[in-house]
Amino acid sequence: MKTRRVIPLVMLLVLALVVANARGRNASELEPSRHLASPSAAFPLGCGEGGIDLLAALAVGVGKAILLAGAVSIVAMVLGTTLGAFAAQRRGWLERLVERASELTQAFPTIVLALVVVSSVKAPTRFHLAVVFSLTAWAGFARLALAETRVLREAAFIEASRALGRGDFALLLRHLLPQLMPVAGVQWGATAAGVVISEASLGFLGFIAPGEASLGELLGQGVVTMLRAPHILFVAAFGVLLTSSCLLLAGMAVAGESRSRAP
Repeated sequence: MKTRRVIPLVMLLVLALVVANARGRNASELEPSRHLASPSAAFPLGCGEGGIDLLAALAVGVGKAILLAGAVSIVAMVLGTTLGAFAAQRRGWLERLVERASELTQAFPTIVLALVVVSSVKAPTRFHLAVVFSLTAWAGFARLALAETRVLREAAFIEASRALGRGDFALLLRHLLPQLMPVAGVQWGATAAGVVISEASLGFLGFIAPGEASLGELLGQGVVTMLRAPHILFVAAFGVLLTSSCLLLAGMAVAGESRSRAP
């Protein structure tokens, strides 16, 4: 097995072990006697503010981050890749419109839009974040699909399919989208990793469910107690790094597998 395929499996195994070891633990249980306690046999990662179990809090935060990042990236990939491929296939004004729209969307900072939305909502949740991130994440997929389809639409097998009478929709589903999966997979991993970091940043700033177990909340605790309990900041930073790296490498692994199966 190639090294590039082993690394994502190892990262995912570590992530699975973190979640598995947290089973039966309560991330919201407070115990003042364990306040900022160092790692021990009973609490492998130590305790945070109020005595919360950091292992349980890390598992909950990682799970929520993966769910959000995965959902946003899948929606963005389906919409952006399909739209970009279809626009490049049809050419003309539609191709130019999608290209300009994706450029303008990517030029606008997503974090600023997210801050505006969560600030205007009385009780912001991850659903609001998912909507905001999906509104901007599609643009990267669309631009990649546009660039790749401009090359593929001149390929011999596409011309042969047209000569056999296949329409644009059939060409899109049967030939173009499967050929775009490798680059879309890489973009999926990068987008998912970016969502994890953005969600952690907003949670750190206190915009998403303050007091709720999340990677951003752990980062906030770690910064405040950095001198008295540095292990909290280490656990939080490790959680963000592990989650984003797993998603990024998983996207690359899927892309590599798709490319190896391509005709």
